[in-house]
Amino acid sequence: MDEYLQYIYSKLGSNSDFKNRTLKCNLGTINLLFIDNLCDSKFISEYIITPFILNDNVQSNIESIKKDVIFSNSIGDIKTKEEAVIHILSGDVVIIFDFIPSVIYCEAKGFSKRSITSPITETVLKGPREGFNEAIMDNISLIRRKIKNPDLKVETQILGDKSNTTVALLYIEKVAPYNLVNYVKGKLQNISLDFLLDINYIQEQFQCKHTFFDTIGYTEKPDIASSKILEGRIAILVDGTPFALTAPYFFIENFQMADDYYLNKYYSNFSRVVRIVAFIISLSLPGIYVALTTYHFSLIPLEFIFRLAASRADVPLPLTVEVLLMTFFFVLLREAGIRLPQPIGQAMSIVGALILGDAAVGAGLASQSTVIIVALSAITSFLVPKLNTTMILWELIIILLSSLLGLMGFFTSLYLFCAHLGSLNSCGYPYFMPLTTSEQLDYKDLVARDNLNVISQNILHVDKDEK
Repeated sequence: MDEYLQYIYSKLGSNSDFKNRTLKCNLGTINLLFIDNLCDSKFISEYIITPFILNDNVQSNIESIKKDVIFSNSIGDIKTKEEAVIHILSGDVVIIFDFIPSVIYCEAKGFSKRSITSPITETVLKGPREGFNEAIMDNISLIRRKIKNPDLKVETQILGDKSNTTVALLYIEKVAPYNLVNYVKGKLQNISLDFLLDINYIQEQFQCKHTFFDTIGYTEKPDIASSKILEGRIAILVDGTPFALTAPYFFIENFQMADDYYLNKYYSNFSRVVRIVAFIISLSLPGIYVALTTYHFSLIPLEFIFRLAASRADVPLPLTVEVLLMTFFFVLLREAGIRLPQPIGQAMSIVGALILGDAAVGAGLASQSTVIIVALSAITSFLVPKLNTTMILWELIIILLSSLLGLMGFFTSLYLFCAHLGSLNSCGYPYFMPLTTSEQLDYKDLVARDNLNVISQNILHVDKDEK
């Protein structure tokens, strides 16, 4: 086994946290190789080293050593030198004997990790408060606790030639469509990356090209990931990332929140309608304002025209420039509020918006009506957080076309928006599904959700030739 030792030392020997604990027994020498910072030293001492020292008659049979000597629940054989290095870097102890032509590993992980806490990005008023952390085994256990089903499959693989990151694929056999499972597996197998540090490296491989929209879902809550898996979808977990990808992902899901399934059905349906209306307002209000005030005065009530003219009398900028300038200011405030520490960011966003709006009106850079329109559009965009950044970009496109062609440009931009959404797909499924389909998915959870016992029967469509 000298070749294993030489190879491991050539790869890890220069690291100060690499350890080689040598033991003597009645048959020869035993080498325990591990990374000190990744392993639990107490576990190694009590359940691996102590049994070897106290056992006076170590057998030359590797199976006997695994059964009678080592007190570990996870022991396996190592076939190659490269595999041995990966196990050491993953927090395992590699054991090499000079009297047995076999190499084994024992799981002894003991590295620091974040505890399971409430997710920041998906807060709920009622329902589970636990969220994923950066340890992939903890994330898998959170899903297994919710889905006690023997058909739940967890398949892991290593991606990243230099990072060797663990990626897990979770789905329920015979519920997830066969074609979908093969599609996702094929995508993962074809990924060629030097390193994989975040789940976005995988998300970009599934993302539709040349679009602002997310065509693959993501969540920080185990209950949401579990519900998607039970519907026949696939979840992807990456070691080191507190998020799970879910595929396929549909446009209507941007308006669905976890609270919808934990609160009263009628209040949930009202909230969902409010979010849809807020999306329409945020997307179209600035464009309509620019189109009407620039080209179509006759469609505006006479009293409002006089007030609008009075408020814009001291503004030297064209209306389109005025709207774009105020939109840019609000985007700056939003980005600053996100990047700054949370207590400072919230105060800065509120105070900054008040001061900026009043100062812009006082300085003659914007009228009061423009400030109200842009502020209302910005506020309503926060009701649909998953589409917030996308709405800002499409809002600018609609404003520009409306300023060039009036209402014709406004409706043309809406047509392009809908056509763009209709051209997208998510893992082979239409992105507008089930809005544009009636046979593929018997969905009871669109604008209004049905009773939970009816929703629980929603299963992603399986083609007839798969059954």
